Amino acid sequence: MYKIVVSDPLEATGLAMLRDSGHEVIEVAAEDKARLPEIIADADALVVRSGTKVTADLLRAGKALRVVGRAGIGVDNVDTRAATELGILVVNAPTANLISATEHTFALLLAVARNVPVADADIKTGAWNRKKFVGTELQAKKLGVIGFGRIGQAVARRGRAFDMEILAYDPHLDDDHIRARDALPRSLDALLAEADVITLHVPLTDGTRNLLDAERLGAVKQGAILINCARGGVVDEDALYAQLESGRIAAAGVDVFAEEPPTDRRIADHPRVVATPHLGAQTREAQVRISTQTAKMVLAALGGSLAVTAVNLPFRPAGTAGEPYLVLAEKLGRLAGLLGEGALRRVAVELHGLDEALHVPIQIAALKGAMGFLGEGVNYVNADTLARERGIEVVRSVSDAAAPYPNLVRVEVADAQGSHMVAGTLFLDREPRIVTFDDYPLEFRPKGHLLIVRNQDIPGVVGRLGTTLGEAGVNIAEIHLARRPQSDQAVAVVRLDQEPSDEVVTAVQAIDGVTHVRKLYVGRV
Repeated sequence: MYKIVVSDPLEATGLAMLRDSGHEVIEVAAEDKARLPEIIADADALVVRSGTKVTADLLRAGKALRVVGRAGIGVDNVDTRAATELGILVVNAPTANLISATEHTFALLLAVARNVPVADADIKTGAWNRKKFVGTELQAKKLGVIGFGRIGQAVARRGRAFDMEILAYDPHLDDDHIRARDALPRSLDALLAEADVITLHVPLTDGTRNLLDAERLGAVKQGAILINCARGGVVDEDALYAQLESGRIAAAGVDVFAEEPPTDRRIADHPRVVATPHLGAQTREAQVRISTQTAKMVLAALGGSLAVTAVNLPFRPAGTAGEPYLVLAEKLGRLAGLLGEGALRRVAVELHGLDEALHVPIQIAALKGAMGFLGEGVNYVNADTLARERGIEVVRSVSDAAAPYPNLVRVEVADAQGSHMVAGTLFLDREPRIVTFDDYPLEFRPKGHLLIVRNQDIPGVVGRLGTTLGEAGVNIAEIHLARRPQSDQAVAVVRLDQEPSDEVVTAVQAIDGVTHVRKLYVGRV
């Protein structure tokens, strides 16, 4: 029997599932929240919503913790890195609020377009000002959807029901895939310049933070409406306020804020903004789905199942030797995926010399890594499904051919611009190591900030590279060099102590003999 602590209010259906499982379930009252570290000291699982901040210190207080269940999709309040380091699985309910978030997007859009909140407030004063609240129709308008995943596509379907023309931007989808869903593919800049209504449906990642910044918001179509039911931080709130004041953005519907609740009230209080307090998942139906999905995932994880919506490492029984290979495969997939510059079309995973029981988990781990652009929305359960939905071909194979290492994982990804392949193995049975990089025999650790420099194989390039980084104050942790036999091409993989600025990358690109430079962050091992 396991001890499960529920620290935030959980809808009754999921709570009953936990209790009916035969495990001990403890609900923490609001007045006992300060004692949470003491309460979870011997707990096996902790279930939270957004009200509990699951910090590294709290996780360390749970000395027996095996699982943290986040009732909802977002894990912003959970220190997933610390959980991973402590061997604690973090699970969530990533699809439970799909319908509710979709419908709330349109609730905000209609409220903004027809001035519903201000007209309602006005009439309740006894007024009758019909001419004061002239709205705008949606029919024949262009709806620009940024992020064309499940929620984005569901919003698009509802937009078509209003006879809107759908424009879609998603850097991780092929244009043909977008067209097949009755939308017109656009670059982000083109969508912003063309759309009458702009709606965001992307996770908050390093790549999407302030995605709509001052420059991009300053380039939207005059009089556009902006809707954000995605994540606070995706839109630069200072820039949004400036464009609302200028009138370039006619109105906005905002459900999420960079700080919640917001202490800066300029957006929430703006007369042309309809604001709600993060209500995207706040429907009775969604709350039931969130609680039941989370309960199922926590119970499955405690039972040792891999079929869980894990947002960090997949659950493995204690002492399992296969876990490092899952880490390796995900790193390989992430690195190969980051090397591409277009929409992902194909992921091929080839295994050499690995135990049969690990074949599927390792291959799924590599696919999950390759689709890391989806942020917390991709996990070991839905990686295959999301790949099919996005038209990504997945090829899995096991080879008996001779390999330079007894156990080897090879991952190749392809996009419209070409393909990239990386292969790796474990050193000392635990340490992930890249051993092949594209066609180069190159050994390095896939961690931290990497600078990939492709160059002509001529004297002086590496020296000038080191000088350029040194003059910019960027410290080199490791540098690994390789060249192809019978070729004048070479590559350097430089692991840095800090992220190089765009100016540093530009300076490296300007070095005589350098043909291509990419900076990547592949996380910690």
